[in-house]
Amino acid sequence: MTYKLEDQVGYILRKAHQRATAIFQSTMPDAQITPTQFTALVRLREEGEISQNHLGRLTAMDPATIQGVIRRLRERDLVEMRADPVDRRRRLLRLSLAGKALIESLIPHGPVVSNRTLEPLSEAERQTLLGLLLRLT
Repeated sequence: MTYKLEDQVGYILRKAHQRATAIFQSTMPDAQITPTQFTALVRLREEGEISQNHLGRLTAMDPATIQGVIRRLRERDLVEMRADPVDRRRRLLRLSLAGKALIESLIPHGPVVSNRTLEPLSEAERQTLLGLLLRLT
């Protein structure tokens, strides 16, 4: 049996992810925002104030990744953190005013990133691809 890297699902998914990330970076007006930071900001916008662990689960990020994402967002004063009054060990996160303003300005660019990423596909192919990827998650 011949093993061809180009035929392996992980390799193909990584190349597709690299394409999506490059399109994200060229489309978003804030060059400092990464796709994972964007995801965290969108979830905080949707959820309001939540714990860092919960945000990690909602964004499919492991604890180390979400910790780094939040640290960078806090360094830019986009996210605020406070102790949970019920459980002082837990930290609650929410968007700062600057974070709210930024994510509102970035959200309209999200569909543009998706459309440009899927541009080589027909509408039917887009629906099929997204449906199949959802089945893998």
